[in-house]
Amino acid sequence: MAVAGDPEALGQLLRSRRERLLPDDVGLPPGKRRRTAGLRREEVALLANLSTTYYTFLEQGRPVRPSAQVLDALAAALRMTTAERRYLQVLAHGRDDAGSAAVLAAPPERIDPGVVDLVQRLDPFPTFVKGRRWDVLTSNPAARELFTDWEALPPGERNLVRWMFMTDRARAVYLEWEPEARAMLGRFRLAAARYPGDPDFEDLIAELRRDSEHVRNWWPCHDVTAVGSGSKKLRHPRLGPVDYSHVVLQVADNPDQTLVTYSAGNYQ
Repeated sequence: MAVAGDPEALGQLLRSRRERLLPDDVGLPPGKRRRTAGLRREEVALLANLSTTYYTFLEQGRPVRPSAQVLDALAAALRMTTAERRYLQVLAHGRDDAGSAAVLAAPPERIDPGVVDLVQRLDPFPTFVKGRRWDVLTSNPAARELFTDWEALPPGERNLVRWMFMTDRARAVYLEWEPEARAMLGRFRLAAARYPGDPDFEDLIAELRRDSEHVRNWWPCHDVTAVGSGSKKLRHPRLGPVDYSHVVLQVADNPDQTLVTYSAGNYQ
């Protein structure tokens, strides 16, 4: 059975997206003087074919459970991206399209020995596997040289998001650190939303917000980014700046685990 989502965060998301839109963005007349930024609640309700009262309840974080049709209508009205639509569903119902449900406590993550072997065989292509909380579960020598020696870190610090925001090394490796860090936080946020109340996520998020000014500023925005392959500009410790392409693959036997592998393109 699906668990309840996060009504408070759902309300925050709706309000933040409403405040980002202007009447011109959605084909509405500008109307009279506006006291607040963005669309009015009644305008969003009109666009989504909902009552203003019901929409107000959602934005106030009341414990109502909107249907899939209502969520689709809200996502269309607020011009949400694919990643934001998925995030909206997770906040409303506590699951994503794969039906993953939140848990209060999770057992320690285990990685299949065959996956570990595959990561090693992909050397010299930098490759690692991250778990559900973005802990690095295994990595090959090329990945440890490019990013950091994950295996030399204490177990509690082998986390990709923590490394991104709390180390100088991440800023040296990522030539475009700020947009990359913001995108990573958005992908992590989408993953964390699937596990409301999970103490492992809550502890990590609290640590990030406490120790990183960027996370403190960005987390309330509810920005989310879809996980996917692409390219990045990274600084290799021996080769210097390099354009890398990367592929992200889901581990079939454990969908919470993803394998990320990099291949070098142009040297700058």
